[in-house]
Amino acid sequence: MTHGSELTDSQQKLLKIFRSEFVLITPGKGKFPKSFEMGGATPAESPRHRVDFDYSFFVAKYEVPQNLWEAVMGNNPSRWKGPRNSVEELTFAEAQKFCKTATDMMRAAGIIHKNQQIRLPSESEWEYFARAGTTTAYSFGDDEKLLGDFGWFTGNAAGNDPPVGVKKPNAWGLYDIHGYLWEWCTDTGSDSYESAPNDGSAQIKQNAKTRVLRGGSWKDKADKLTSSYRYIVPADLTDDAVGLRCILTTK
Repeated sequence: MTHGSELTDSQQKLLKIFRSEFVLITPGKGKFPKSFEMGGATPAESPRHRVDFDYSFFVAKYEVPQNLWEAVMGNNPSRWKGPRNSVEELTFAEAQKFCKTATDMMRAAGIIHKNQQIRLPSESEWEYFARAGTTTAYSFGDDEKLLGDFGWFTGNAAGNDPPVGVKKPNAWGLYDIHGYLWEWCTDTGSDSYESAPNDGSAQIKQNAKTRVLRGGSWKDKADKLTSSYRYIVPADLTDDAVGLRCILTTK
């Protein structure tokens, strides 16, 4: 494991920036409800069901950019190169490895507490912070004509080219929730929400070789960029429209 004293100045700087860019999600405080109705109109998003949160957690304001990935992992798998472009072309296992390695490095450097960890969100955590208290198709409402103000999709993107954070954020201050890159979630995914947990945890099927992506991407049309749309894919998928967003929790 890399020790804090062994990190380069550049690694230290990028990891400190990463920590500073986490937003505290506080279900049940202020205008944000403790519970929400998860799901949508398609069979895979049904039945709609209530999810209750009894914990707070931090979410990264941005998808993981390439300079941070390179500082942690020592490589850059992305097709569309740019230091502050979201990293892409990574499998679920590679996304998880990034989270574990970043956790180890940040604990050793004293950037996060020993009882904190970086990890991928569950689907319900993802949809909760994506919705930001809304019940509409998107975090900004139902009018897809406004989508271009908030996300990169087929209507305005020619590739995974811009840096993170160019578009407007949702009410939590999270950027690129709709579009830009699909984001890995920990759930293995089921054809429906028939047996989905209601406490914020992930829906896990034994021996599943699939995982769930959320948020849509620059390659997708507006209907796949909604707060509820879910995409079940092979866990070893790599694509220049797939990246990750991290959360920070207490173990």
